[in-house]
Amino acid sequence: MHQASTSRFAPTLLVAVLVCSLMFSGCTLLRHDPTPGRTTLGSPLVSVPVRTVANVLIAELNTDRRSSWRFLIDTGSSVTLVSPEFASRFGDTTPSSTLPQVSVRSASGQDAMLRAVTVRRITLGEAQFDQVPALVYDFSELSAHFGETIDGVLGFPVFRQTILTLDYPRNRLLLSPIGGAATLRPGSPIAFDTKTKTPLIPIEIEGQTLVALIDSGSDGGLHLNTVGLRTTFAYGPAPGGIITTMAGERSQQIGRLAGTLRLGSYTVQRPIVDLTDELSSIGGAILKNYVVTFDQDRSNVTFFRDTTLPLVMPPQLSTGMSFTRTSAYWKVAAVIPESPAAAAGIRVGDLVIRIDGEPVTEWPLDRFESQVASVPEMDFTFLEGIVETIRTVRTYPLVP
Repeated sequence: MHQASTSRFAPTLLVAVLVCSLMFSGCTLLRHDPTPGRTTLGSPLVSVPVRTVANVLIAELNTDRRSSWRFLIDTGSSVTLVSPEFASRFGDTTPSSTLPQVSVRSASGQDAMLRAVTVRRITLGEAQFDQVPALVYDFSELSAHFGETIDGVLGFPVFRQTILTLDYPRNRLLLSPIGGAATLRPGSPIAFDTKTKTPLIPIEIEGQTLVALIDSGSDGGLHLNTVGLRTTFAYGPAPGGIITTMAGERSQQIGRLAGTLRLGSYTVQRPIVDLTDELSSIGGAILKNYVVTFDQDRSNVTFFRDTTLPLVMPPQLSTGMSFTRTSAYWKVAAVIPESPAAAAGIRVGDLVIRIDGEPVTEWPLDRFESQVASVPEMDFTFLEGIVETIRTVRTYPLVP
C-alpha cells in the first residue's frame, strides 16, 4: 500500500506510508513471515465479489453471520491490519509470534504502538485463512476518508498459498490453488522480486527500466521517483493538494508524462504521475483497467486486458480543494493556487457542511469523486460561526 488521495488530493490512506515504511526502512518485520498458518479453498476456483471505491478494492468478510466486515485488498502491504473491534472479536489472546509490536508515527506527529495479534480465521467466500498474523490499527480516520467503516487491510502475504487474481473489470477477486495453471487468463507475465515476496516488478518509462511496486491499496496511477530518470512532461509537474502521511504532510506535485509507460506487453500513453521521493508504484487508477494475477509460488504477476491497444488516461478533474473529513463536516486542508477554489476565496481551515444542498454525510468518497468527474460546477455550503455561505466552485482539469 503506497499513497492515495481524497477527492484526487486529500489525505492519503493513512496506513499507506506505515506499510511502506515497514517494508523498506529496514524494519524487523521482514525477518518474519506474516503468512496464514493454513489456507483452505472450498472449490478449485473461489470467486469473491468486491467493490471498487476510488480505485481501491473492498471485500466484505463473512467471518461471522452477525456482522459485515470491510477490508481493503492491498498487494502493496507486507502485513495485515485489523481494527481493535475485529481483533477483540476474532484475535487470540496470545499475540502473534511472527510479528513484533511496531512503533509508528501518526499523521498528527504522535507516536503509537501497534499491537500484534493472531486472527483465528478470516473467511472470504469459500476461502478460509487460519491463524493470520496481524497488527491492530485504528481505522477511524481511514473510515472517514471513505465515508464508510473500514475494518482492516488484507496484505499480500495472506494470499501466499494461493494464486490471486484481481479482476477489476468484473469487480471480483479470484483464488485458486498454487501449483495449477500459471494464470487464470492469458496475458503478459512479469517476474517479481523473490527476496521480499512482494510484487516489485520492472517497468519501463520512456525506454528506461526501473522497479515499481504493484499497489492495489493506492487509488493513484503512477507514483514516480524520477531520481536517475530522464523524463519529459507534456504537462506540469504542477502543485496538487496536500498529501498526509505517517511522517507528516507534503505538497503533491502532479503532471502528465510525454512518453510511455510499459507493463510487460501493455503500454500506457502519456501517464499521469504523482512525483514521490519513495519507491515508485503502480496504483488502482492504472490497475483498474486490467485483470492482474499474482502467482507467489512462481514469483510472477500477469496482466491481461481485452485489447493490446495503448491505455490512455483521461484528464484528472478537481475543484482545487483537499479535505480532512469527519462525520459532521469537511475541513479544507489545502487550496491549489490559481484553482477555481482559490478564485472563490476559499481558505485552508474553512468548514464545509453541505455539498449541492446535501449534508456531507451523504457524500461518501466514491460519490464525491464521481460528481467531480461529471459536472461543471458544485455548490459548497461553508459554516463560519453560525453563518452559512454557499460558494459555487467550478471543476477543472488539474491535469489535462
